Amino acid sequence: MTALPRGETPGSPAAADDGVVDPSPAVSARSAGDEEHAPAGDAVEADGPEEGGGSEATEDGDGAATGTTGEEDEGETAADAAGGDAAPALSEAEAELAAQREFRERIEKRKSEKKGPVSAGTKLSGTAADLLAAVRAVESGEKPAAPFLDRPAPAAAPGRPAPAPSPAPARPRAPEPTPAPRSASPETLAATAAVLAEGGAPAALAGPVAEVLGAQAAEALREDPWRLLAVPGVRPEQADGFARALLGAGCGPDDERRTAALIGLLLERAALRGHTAQDAATVRAALAGHAVTDPGAAVEHAVAEGVVLAFRDGPENPEPEAAEEPGARDECGDDGDGPEPVRVLLGLDRYALAEESLADGLARLVNACEKDADWTEAASAAGSSSASELIRAVAAHGLVAHTGGEAARAEPAALLTAARGLGLRALGTAHSADGRHRLADATGDPATAVTLAGLLSGAEGPGRDEEGALAVDLLVVLDAPQLDVETAAMLVESLADGTRLVLSGDPGVLGSAGAGRVFADVLAARACPQIASRTPDPGPIGELVSGIGIGELNQVEAPGREVVIVPVRDAGEAVHRTVQLVADSVPRAIGVPSSDTQVITVGHGGSAGTRALNAALKQRLNPGPGRFGGFDPGDRVVHVPVPGRTVPAVVVSADAEGLRLDCGGTEVVVPRERVESAVRHGWALSAHQAAGTRWPAVVVVLPGDAAQGLSRAWVYTAFGRGERHLSVVHGVDQALPRAVAQSPAQDRTTRLRDLLEAASR
Repeated sequence: MTALPRGETPGSPAAADDGVVDPSPAVSARSAGDEEHAPAGDAVEADGPEEGGGSEATEDGDGAATGTTGEEDEGETAADAAGGDAAPALSEAEAELAAQREFRERIEKRKSEKKGPVSAGTKLSGTAADLLAAVRAVESGEKPAAPFLDRPAPAAAPGRPAPAPSPAPARPRAPEPTPAPRSASPETLAATAAVLAEGGAPAALAGPVAEVLGAQAAEALREDPWRLLAVPGVRPEQADGFARALLGAGCGPDDERRTAALIGLLLERAALRGHTAQDAATVRAALAGHAVTDPGAAVEHAVAEGVVLAFRDGPENPEPEAAEEPGARDECGDDGDGPEPVRVLLGLDRYALAEESLADGLARLVNACEKDADWTEAASAAGSSSASELIRAVAAHGLVAHTGGEAARAEPAALLTAARGLGLRALGTAHSADGRHRLADATGDPATAVTLAGLLSGAEGPGRDEEGALAVDLLVVLDAPQLDVETAAMLVESLADGTRLVLSGDPGVLGSAGAGRVFADVLAARACPQIASRTPDPGPIGELVSGIGIGELNQVEAPGREVVIVPVRDAGEAVHRTVQLVADSVPRAIGVPSSDTQVITVGHGGSAGTRALNAALKQRLNPGPGRFGGFDPGDRVVHVPVPGRTVPAVVVSADAEGLRLDCGGTEVVVPRERVESAVRHGWALSAHQAAGTRWPAVVVVLPGDAAQGLSRAWVYTAFGRGERHLSVVHGVDQALPRAVAQSPAQDRTTRLRDLLEAASR
């Protein structure tokens, strides 16, 4: 690993003369055992949930409230602008949105089959009564949680043994392409704008409100002004002011409509940070911060009205004494004996049903698979022992988890080749177009590789059978850590009984942009065989990243300047040195052109975030007036077609239809009205945006104010994006080795692991 003195970059005359320079004390990897690492906070990275599921940083300090958080913001606003006249042929983004809408419509249908809402605390029956009683009992400690919070066991999934023969339930048909939603009618917009004006809200909100609340938006707002919180970017204090203007002095902080809307907002914000559920105590504390005088009653009302669902966190059948009163251990002292108290979790139904559907679907695949397939000859012909082990495991199981680094991707490729040689319809998916190309290169057959988004939307892959299932016998999902729970549920529902599924990925990288931690939960639940690759990543970069994965930031020998450390004093110098590296030093010394060099930094905001770096890089690499909505032909950008997806692209031109992009050889036209929300400059990305893609050279920028945003998963992901060269613009001193040494924590609250463990018993 080469460390350059300040003022020198790879390929500069001074650096060339001096050869390899020993790292300065500021950047050498020293033991951090005596120093505490401050955990990553919420004020740096904004494009997806924090590594391992912690809080994401916002761009402007209040992203969750204002709708200005990096990738979520881009995704939400892109989704908000997805209206317009339906085109005869749908784009991939429109088809994917249609698939998501169809999945959520099924959830709404399940909700409508339940009993209708009832008044809080009165005339409760069925599930609502159980849930309300559960919250009251567990919160008060009067009764154990188990009798109340055990949800009815889900119906047997297709393929599971049943007590008696009965017609199998019809498989939910795959979402077919449907026209994109049309814009609200002028009458709806006018009526909505009138209500907004009456409440003192800007008329510009009429479009977003009508899109979220539908044709009856005006009536809905009059009945419940706090429904305004469903619109991205609206803060609670703004909704409160709107409600007071409409309702007068009669509305107060404990209005049940207000508390229900606040609870929904809190759980939606938690989902942006990767959580599918939240501790009820956390929700109550947040409600108290919004001036709710009785948070417990507010939670009970929200559960009774079906705004949220309540769950017991823990094993299915705990001992009754385990459900002790919360807070009792604090009062009496914790002597280390006795069971832990049972937590009550609150969750939105869309994520709860997605997790339950996913758990049932995975159990179905496990049980319905042919167990006695003989792939011995194919396994023996594999190129490595790890590939052979993977092939043998897949032959005998319907669900297999495969872990490993970049080099380990050769093993799923070998599996696909072997399965196709056996006559099976085998297909591999990747998170990005770059991953798809790398998989196709490894198998030697472009037909074996698609992107997951393209497969689900129908734009790529073999299509579906008459029952709506994907026409595959074996599906290998690479980049599995990028799977969020809703996407995973849609995917598994699309697989027929008997289909084999392999989830493959590197557990050390950052998690999905959406809610959930699917791959980590599958591994933790041990619901299927797990094949750990023994293929190491090659070269100095591979050696460095492998050490980071186990908590060690080691110095590595880099005779070809594969790894270079560039120390800087402040953010201004970090920007200057980054531009110098991309525009001059890396092309000259390493031989990688600027177009193949990617900058990765910790956050979007700040003096060395993606915005500042992109502005400086555009000025140097492709200066122009930005005549096409701030963009010029030749600009490197990222396109966010749907929430959670970032597609690298280059601006080609613009016309009346919109901005024309080249996305890895595919032309995409972004409508004019969506350019501002769905396209960003892309010379510099965050680590979440870069996950799943690799470049010949990568420059990782670590300015001094980025220290709180670092973690082992972030460093592992960012450093691992480079294939031939990695430059680190280093200004965080000892925060880097401390972050690497810090053990990763499970910061996302999910239910999938418990559901999988229950299904396997």
